[in-house]
Amino acid sequence: MLKRVTDLFLSGSGRHSRAEIDLFEEVMTRLIDSVEIAARAQFGSRLAEAADAPGNVMRLLAFDREIEVAGPVLSRSGCLSEQDLIRNAETMSQRHLLAISKRRELKEGLTDVLVTRGDRAVLVSTATNPGCRFSSLGLSSLVEKAGSDDTLALSIWARQDIPRQQMVRLFRQASEGLRLQLEAANPLQVGSIRAAIALASERLQAIARAGSSDFRRLSGYLEELHSTNNLDEGILDELVRQENFDGVAAALSLMCDLPIATVERALAQGHYEQVLLFAKAAGLSWNTTLALIKFQAYGRAVAQSDADQYFASYSRMRVQTAQTALQFYRLREASDRPTMANRF
Repeated sequence: MLKRVTDLFLSGSGRHSRAEIDLFEEVMTRLIDSVEIAARAQFGSRLAEAADAPGNVMRLLAFDREIEVAGPVLSRSGCLSEQDLIRNAETMSQRHLLAISKRRELKEGLTDVLVTRGDRAVLVSTATNPGCRFSSLGLSSLVEKAGSDDTLALSIWARQDIPRQQMVRLFRQASEGLRLQLEAANPLQVGSIRAAIALASERLQAIARAGSSDFRRLSGYLEELHSTNNLDEGILDELVRQENFDGVAAALSLMCDLPIATVERALAQGHYEQVLLFAKAAGLSWNTTLALIKFQAYGRAVAQSDADQYFASYSRMRVQTAQTALQFYRLREASDRPTMANRF
């Protein structure tokens, strides 16, 4: 009977009145409660592509504990609302989440849940789905989880929409993991390994930087401002407000006289100590410094207690101390480069 009702519905799909759809919904709801898993699965698979399938029926199928029933509906049905999908992702099994991750389009609110609750299979599926859209916090969490998972990291790298600051962060995480593995296997070659990994990471950053039209445009503009002593805190503050990673990195690089790769890594790592150091050496105000810290938090809120701690560290730090520390950064970069070049 369910099969015949389904045949009748699909034969007129797209032409049913609201009253007819309501009638089909009532009959289908009664029938699916009394059929076995295989019949429910076949029923759901047939209705998954119907744009006018009864909403309550599709929700019943989507929340079925048997993935054979819920999977096709979760993956393909356009009759489920965003809230239906979010509630499903928040409460159902990993196999339900995996089915959701394969939908043609996924918005930020839904991918946030998938990234938070999903296991490795769900994360990789979500990362490789070109129809997924990520919030800043969701993408940051995904990148963080990719730190110990090469397959997930490669899946994220392959995306066309990943912001460059997250790309730099991935480079940093991947190179650090590789460094630890190589050092454990070759304890007598620690210095050479670190130099080689650092150079490789920097080359990857340079390739990504060269592919950024924003960086090429902004770096030339900021260099011109810097050469005429017009690159000031107000310009940096505006770039931070716009969340422009390329501009912020280029501006800080010029203001602190540091290699761009060093600044990019500091911003991508999310460690506030280096940002405090750069800000103090460049003579930035606390307001701009705090804005920089929030900028590198990747969508996470900065607690007031943490902000107070950062302010205390910033206040205690002397400008001369910060500038001396930056000189150490420059010397370290200069001393590493010949070693790395010889290594290759």
